[in-house]
Amino acid sequence: MSKGTVLVTGATGFIAGHCVEELLRHGYAVRGTVRRLETADVTHLCEIADRTGGALELVEATLDDDAGWAAAVQGCVAVWHLASPNPPAAPRRVDDVVRPAVDGTRRVLAAAAAAGTVRRVVLTSSIDAVRHGHDPADRPVRTEADWSDERRSDPYPKSKVRAERAAWAFAAEKGLELVTVLPGLVLGPLQRRERTTSAEVVRLLLTHAMPAVPRLGFAVVDVRDVARAHRLAMESPGAPGNRYIVAGEHLWMGQIAAILADEYGPRGYRVPTRPMPRWLMWTVARFDRTIRLALGYVGVPALVSADKAARELGWTTRPAKESILDMADSMVRLGLVAPSRRRSTDV
Repeated sequence: MSKGTVLVTGATGFIAGHCVEELLRHGYAVRGTVRRLETADVTHLCEIADRTGGALELVEATLDDDAGWAAAVQGCVAVWHLASPNPPAAPRRVDDVVRPAVDGTRRVLAAAAAAGTVRRVVLTSSIDAVRHGHDPADRPVRTEADWSDERRSDPYPKSKVRAERAAWAFAAEKGLELVTVLPGLVLGPLQRRERTTSAEVVRLLLTHAMPAVPRLGFAVVDVRDVARAHRLAMESPGAPGNRYIVAGEHLWMGQIAAILADEYGPRGYRVPTRPMPRWLMWTVARFDRTIRLALGYVGVPALVSADKAARELGWTTRPAKESILDMADSMVRLGLVAPSRRRSTDV
């Protein structure tokens, strides 16, 4: 017997797909939103529903239109709002990413409040909403008590801050139970052949898309554990009104490269391991918008604490190495990366 229907927004996304699987495996029915039913790649979701024997329904709704949201939330006991713009490269205008994130969040929460059956909303935010724009001389480890300084943040962190603050303001006004989940860099197995921003670090390294490795820091978390965090946030009686950082150990990109080189170097993958000088990264960024997006983060560690999630939700995450290799294995299996034609030992 189903525990009730949970709405998952942006159901075809990387994290959302694992959230759908988490819910189905734990006895919930799932209604997922997609932009267009006729063009959405949902084969993997249907296969998950078949494997688990769970009930899955897909409906159309987009963040930039009110149409479809009232029907999407009808009869749902909870809403997991994951859909949000996440550009792979620097947007040309700040509003290109900020406005749809904020307006879309308000649409989803307004529909949830009006439905009359939704007991709780779990919103996916990001550690980008807490770790940016602070004085480097200040305390290095950030917690849920922190917010990124919008005045000193790039468009994506700014969109996460504004969307989450809008959600908290709306929830307070309407008396809606809200919990926010703030993941770090989400790695782990891909469920389908897709290009996702989270996978770019692993893809760039496995394809030798860069001649060397920039000094970028990440708080790595497994996508399966992020999905579990959402369920715990929905089920835990004391969770409403709280933010929860879900992130594991900090790794520099060079450490991720070393893990991949050890495993995939013998298989013919030319994974770069040499440090990239800052001047070279600036040069590459002139021609690559993805690299340009990372310029402001060079040399800045992503130090956050997940102690609150561990203490209040009983949440844990698996070792980063497992998440890295599971993502790489899935990319190889799905044909997203392949060994280099020539072997080299000078990397």
